[in-house]
Amino acid sequence: MTSFRAEAYQNEYLPVDGSEVNAVVTVTAEMGEGGPDPTGGAAEIVIVDMSGSMEERAKLLAAREATCVAVECIRDGVEFAVIAGSWDARPVYPRKGGMAVADDVTREEACRAVRQLKAAGGTAMSGWLRMALKTFEGSGAAIRHAILLTDGRNESDEPGDLERALEECRGRFQCDCRGVGTDWEVDELRRIATALLGTVDIVAQPEGLVDDFRGLIEGAMGKGAADVSLRLWTPLGARVAFVRQVAPAIEDLAVRAKPVDERSADYPTGSWGSESRDYHLCIRVEPRGVGEEMLAGRVSLVVDGEVAGQSLIRAVWTDDLQLSTRINREVAHYSGQAELAEAIQEGLEARRAGDEPTATARLGRAVQLAAESGNEATMGLLRGVVEVEDPATGTVRLRGDVADADEMSLDTRSTKTVRVKRPEP
Repeated sequence: MTSFRAEAYQNEYLPVDGSEVNAVVTVTAEMGEGGPDPTGGAAEIVIVDMSGSMEERAKLLAAREATCVAVECIRDGVEFAVIAGSWDARPVYPRKGGMAVADDVTREEACRAVRQLKAAGGTAMSGWLRMALKTFEGSGAAIRHAILLTDGRNESDEPGDLERALEECRGRFQCDCRGVGTDWEVDELRRIATALLGTVDIVAQPEGLVDDFRGLIEGAMGKGAADVSLRLWTPLGARVAFVRQVAPAIEDLAVRAKPVDERSADYPTGSWGSESRDYHLCIRVEPRGVGEEMLAGRVSLVVDGEVAGQSLIRAVWTDDLQLSTRINREVAHYSGQAELAEAIQEGLEARRAGDEPTATARLGRAVQLAAESGNEATMGLLRGVVEVEDPATGTVRLRGDVADADEMSLDTRSTKTVRVKRPEP
């Protein structure tokens, strides 16, 4: 069984005219002895692109091998399937569709089928997702996870097909997306991953697929709680400005909000293993007089429909400037990380549009923020796109010889954050 706890970090003091209450809520999950044993079971699907562009020998062999490694990492008793995608989607294993239960025999049979895969046709991802949904619907598993691998753009779908498919799949399963090579669209896979509570990343070279798939499946096999939401209650007159995950990566949860009643909404966070995530909440309230205080929000953890933990967000009005101007370290840190991601994406967009002054300014600001927060991983990716002259001031020059893989790596990983450093207890 997985246990949860929530802790709120904030400066609750507001100036007399203050109306914006910020808090960072850290949610930590710990599995009991024996590891993951999800109530309702687990199911896994690997969706592998087998369109004509995957015919390149290195990519085809790597995709086959990575899919086999993923299958071999699925633990006994977990339902699984493999789907190949091109103009349409077809079951690879089990050959007649549906799902198999993982054991030594079924894993070997699946790998044998995967190693016979051939590439041909176009790319229509809506059909791939719909087949995954249909396959999952034949399973009673509570935790449903998929991996989608592609090397190209969604060029064979009719306009609007992908969006409609995502609406059908939303809340039904989670999906991590991976693009191999550099001929796919970051925004396209990010749209899928965001809608289906997954991640998106680039695997620049085919030989990197095996390790990436192994990590994805091992992570999925470590999940023990299927359906976890943040439930945010706010008082009459208050308004939620935003709710977003800020660690380990930035995700806007507001787009997922499901009203519970007039004052509360649930924000789905997907399945959990033993892990910790941080969330930044901003609530706008009506200002009050000096010395007055209020409960500005209540955050509850809802696990499989039951409240598993709670944290309170307070507001206290004061005329003491020392109290009201103190910035909480967690809020300050993650505000900077959100600005960092925004600066990178705006800078890359300006660069692609040929607007060099804007690109230089925004990517320079990103360098400055990465340096201030100690985000070395993002700083390393930024150096692939700009020449850094002074990280403290954000003085940079755009590189003229940027590899597509370097730009796409920076784009896909722009939302990954570093955790706030908290003092030892």
